[in-house]
Amino acid sequence: MLANAVSVLDLFEKKMRLEVPLFQRQYVWNQVHQWAPLWDDIARKVTDRLTGRKDGPVHFLGAMVLDQKQTPTTHVDKRQVIDGQQRLTTLQLFLAALRDFCREQQCESLAQELGRFTKNDGKMADPATEAYKVWPTQRDRDQFRDVMDAGSRRSLEQKHPLVKLPRKHKYEPRPRMVDAYLFFHSQLSEFYLGTADEPALARERPLEDRLDDTLQALKAALMVVEIDLGPGDDAQVIFETLNARGEPLLPADLLRNYIFLRAARLGEEPEALYATYWKPFDEPFWRDAVRQGRLVRPRSDLFMQHYLSSRQFNEVPVTHLFVEYKYWIENTRPFANVASELGALAKAREAYRKFASSQAGTRLGAFGKFLDVFDVGTIHPLVLIIAESDPDDAELQLMLRWLESYIVRRSVCGLPTKAYNRVFLTLAAGLTRAGISGDNLRERLSALAGESSVWPTDAAFGEAFKSQAGYTTLNHGRVVYMLMRTFELLHSTKTERSAVGGELTVEHLMPQKWQDNWPLRDGTRGLTRMERWPLDPAAPGCAESADRDQILHTFGNLTLLTQALNASVSNGPWQTKRQEIAKYSILPMNQMAAAAEAWDEGAIRARADHLFSAALKLWPGPIVAPK
Repeated sequence: MLANAVSVLDLFEKKMRLEVPLFQRQYVWNQVHQWAPLWDDIARKVTDRLTGRKDGPVHFLGAMVLDQKQTPTTHVDKRQVIDGQQRLTTLQLFLAALRDFCREQQCESLAQELGRFTKNDGKMADPATEAYKVWPTQRDRDQFRDVMDAGSRRSLEQKHPLVKLPRKHKYEPRPRMVDAYLFFHSQLSEFYLGTADEPALARERPLEDRLDDTLQALKAALMVVEIDLGPGDDAQVIFETLNARGEPLLPADLLRNYIFLRAARLGEEPEALYATYWKPFDEPFWRDAVRQGRLVRPRSDLFMQHYLSSRQFNEVPVTHLFVEYKYWIENTRPFANVASELGALAKAREAYRKFASSQAGTRLGAFGKFLDVFDVGTIHPLVLIIAESDPDDAELQLMLRWLESYIVRRSVCGLPTKAYNRVFLTLAAGLTRAGISGDNLRERLSALAGESSVWPTDAAFGEAFKSQAGYTTLNHGRVVYMLMRTFELLHSTKTERSAVGGELTVEHLMPQKWQDNWPLRDGTRGLTRMERWPLDPAAPGCAESADRDQILHTFGNLTLLTQALNASVSNGPWQTKRQEIAKYSILPMNQMAAAAEAWDEGAIRARADHLFSAALKLWPGPIVAPK
């Protein structure tokens, strides 16, 4: 058995067919769990080259186990894929998408170069099968051929069009390999051509040069381990060993071994260093699995990811931690010795723990709870450098206030979060250079522009707060958080404060099913969405009913009640509802609403104005340059 590290393109450079045995499962990889992470790995190494970091560490995409098979002299050399068939197949789908994208952008020489890695050429006994570098299981072969032979995205979409299911607002799913190709093609287009709100990286350079960087990254920075079995190797035993369910080492375990081995080599005392700096990392808190975005990882992994990102001001995927940390230490030499290195880690760890554990009664703990509600883990490197700078309480409160406002306003305005990683790392780098302060942070947040990063003005925030359906665009936890904060601010100093028993839930003052008990202005019954659907929009009651359906989900019509009270007043008429709220709810904002004789569109808009006055104080906006 021979194991060699080879580049992705080296794997496919030879005239050879990698055949997946018929007994192996069909292609099952998908966008969320495999395609997107693979694209992130590729894009990251290409970004390294485009930004001048050409000596960065290589990234290993996994291992392939191949078994040599006897092949007649007139046939293309064949190897059987024992392990890694999903990865091999996906890499071929990506190369096909890249090849066709190059051709569509008139980069024909690159397309031809990539063609060498997707098809065998020259003399073949059976070109119909031997032309393909990878030959999947029987059930997958037709869709694989379609992708590899398409030549363009348009051609493949014409062969596999979206077919709408009868009487449903859904489409028949395309074959999985076709979807993989289309996903990679879309990512390539967005990365190299940019979007209206996100320009392409290094767009000042010719497209062909930038595409060539992808080719160079595939040749030099993205590797696989190729394991070739010999005549005496038992393929099944090796497969089972590679896929054994042992307890995996965490990145923190690998880093600990690396750090303390270096300490021993340098003559420092590993045991003393462990007791002084590292021991808290072995507490259960750091091994607890927590969710961040689509990932569920031990907290130690997430801390190390954010720590390293806050030092390099560069995105570090959690799966790359060990190699990136090792590269950072050995190439930049940021510490005089291991003790200094561990001291910096320990200081950052304690700062991170304050907001990651949502410690009660602290500014960072409260902000950590907010981040959990709004699910913005990409801001952690920025919060980490702010916390490590040891600002006084007033300055820390100011900086966290700007960051909370930025996130809340963008959420209410329905703006995308895709660029948050880049935005917050850029802010971290800028603050580190200019000085970490509330004024510097607000100035840099205010300078952000474009849909992907802008801090919404008071006018934009107000328009969305008063007119957008916050109940449907934000999740329940975020609506509860915002309503509770606004209610607390508007709480009169003359009103007694009482504890609320039971969890609060969001309630519509004008109910979602309002038609039977809440007549329109002319006294007629309103129309549901389904009742309006076949009618002319100008028909009596249609426009007013549609307007009511829209406004009932806005903040002006939302309140907080205990679960029991919510259920008891749900869809009843206003007079009944207001009596129950006045009787049982202690929240001042509910008492104010219950004082209204009628609850209609005018009352909702007036209440929205009142709530927004609090929202402006809680989440102040950017610096607006004078006109």
